Amino acid sequence: MFATRVLYSQAARLTLFTRAGCGLCDTAKHNVSKFLARKPLPYSEVDIMEPGNKAWKDVYEFDVPVLHIQTETKASSELSDPKKLFHRFTEQEVEEAVNEVSK
Repeated sequence: MFATRVLYSQAARLTLFTRAGCGLCDTAKHNVSKFLARKPLPYSEVDIMEPGNKAWKDVYEFDVPVLHIQTETKASSELSDPKKLFHRFTEQEVEEAVNEVSK
């Protein structure tokens, strides 16, 4: 029974949408990194101002930082709809959102 539970468990993935020179983004990165130090998970950052990220800039230009928390099942490489945290969020709020998405 336990092996089956592991097989179908979902691991959260975190993506932080950010931009250079953004104080709120620096705080968000700090809070996410503190969480990840305790619970390592796949993590990436997307600078919305970089060439090639125009689609994300169009969506989040005035909203960064935005943290997407999604899951990917082991049986599929598709990601769930993201749970989003905007602007000012704490390490505890990141943990609560990851726990919610991972259920």
